[in-house]
Amino acid sequence: MNNMQYTTHTPHQTEHLGAQLARQLAPGAVVALFGDLGAGKTAFVRGLAQGLGMADDDITSPTYALVHEHPKLVHFDMYRVTSVDDLESTGWYDYLGGDKILAIEWSENIADELPHNAIRVTIETINNDERRITIAHPGD
Repeated sequence: MNNMQYTTHTPHQTEHLGAQLARQLAPGAVVALFGDLGAGKTAFVRGLAQGLGMADDDITSPTYALVHEHPKLVHFDMYRVTSVDDLESTGWYDYLGGDKILAIEWSENIADELPHNAIRVTIETINNDERRITIAHPGD
């Protein structure tokens, strides 16, 4: 995997990084996000939406719904997923290989079920505003 590391200082910069990544993605790409609560995963997904030419107003964490489907993006929150049955109930397997970008928050909880070609985005909190974001592209 080829890792690129970035530092952001505002949620807007985190969104901008997500938008830059989105412009490089092919339909069906999987973006697996890793990071603690409040790290900026949803901000990164808002950026993905922007980069795909979507309005980002609808991009909120699907913590209770588990999945939000948008025209070019499917946004999962796997925080509450603790079993393969839970994962199946989200429709995860039906979305794989489709033509929408899949963005998965709390990918730690489904690490064994992520496709081998998933792009892994790890967001680490440095302090209140600063984030270290590592984007790992498989096979580079």
